[in-house]
Amino acid sequence: MPVIEARKLVRRFGAFTAVDQVDFAVEPGEIFGFLGPNGAGKSTTINMLCTMLRPTAGTAIINGFDVMGQPNRVRQSIGIIFQDASLDDRLTGRENLRFHAMLYDVPHTAFVQRAEELLMMVDLADKAKALVRTYSGGMRRRLEIARGLLHHPTVLFLDEPTIGLDPQTRRHIWDYLLKLRAREGVTMFMTTHYMSEAEHCDRIAIVDHGKIVALDTPRMLKAMVGGDLVTVHTSDNARAAARLATLRGIGIRTTDENTLIIETAQGDRFIPTMVDVLRTADPPIQVETIGLSHPTLEDVFVKLTGHAMRASEADTVQPLREMAQMWLGKKR
Repeated sequence: MPVIEARKLVRRFGAFTAVDQVDFAVEPGEIFGFLGPNGAGKSTTINMLCTMLRPTAGTAIINGFDVMGQPNRVRQSIGIIFQDASLDDRLTGRENLRFHAMLYDVPHTAFVQRAEELLMMVDLADKAKALVRTYSGGMRRRLEIARGLLHHPTVLFLDEPTIGLDPQTRRHIWDYLLKLRAREGVTMFMTTHYMSEAEHCDRIAIVDHGKIVALDTPRMLKAMVGGDLVTVHTSDNARAAARLATLRGIGIRTTDENTLIIETAQGDRFIPTMVDVLRTADPPIQVETIGLSHPTLEDVFVKLTGHAMRASEADTVQPLREMAQMWLGKKR
């Protein structure tokens, strides 16, 4: 039985549809990812699943509880790692955990044991008495992970869990998360726009403009592209594409950056043929740059949506920020 299930989930803000008829199910113990650019509806979906936003239409079930009909039971079943920082830096690491335990009515004796276990797991036992303002960004993220697990949630939601962290710290955070899944068996639902991060997921839903455009394992998604990818800039891409289209066994598309991408089974053998076909055109088409690579999730996204990942667009995260502030006592 799925631990998370969404059926025809919709969220509108006035005339704007942020989440549009979304369907998916997440199995127990799975790491499930929402991959897409900022503005795709990822955080809005998490907000609805965590009872922070009411769906405009559709249903969502978390751990057997309806997000609209049983919101308190849902909240007891989940932990949340917010996209924005949500720790109180005037408190120590242990005091932040204690405050969270009070919110969830965790008995003191249970809190002491659980806090020690989690602080050891995220390598912060020796920093538990230090003020959070002295923590690095990676240390704060690890403490947020420990806090989210304090009350033994069935599902851990992670909204862009490593955003703003350097690549090395990002890798360390994922080491902790994978260790956590193996040890605790918790189900994880995460959003990200980092392609490398999405590779850690068991399954990925690729999201664009509020819709799920594909859902499968990373390996199967990349298999949709097929073969090798040859990227090429020429002196006349329109003529180059028309001329190459006469060749068998390839697929051609043009990116937003006016780059030709050719899908072919054996890229190293195709490149000399391509160069010869373009060189013998009348007039000749000059090849300016050539690249050869294997398919990535970025390639899958481009193939499915027709454009590259837009990392700069604004997402709808204000309700999540307000909830974090409210939980910290900064907003009434």
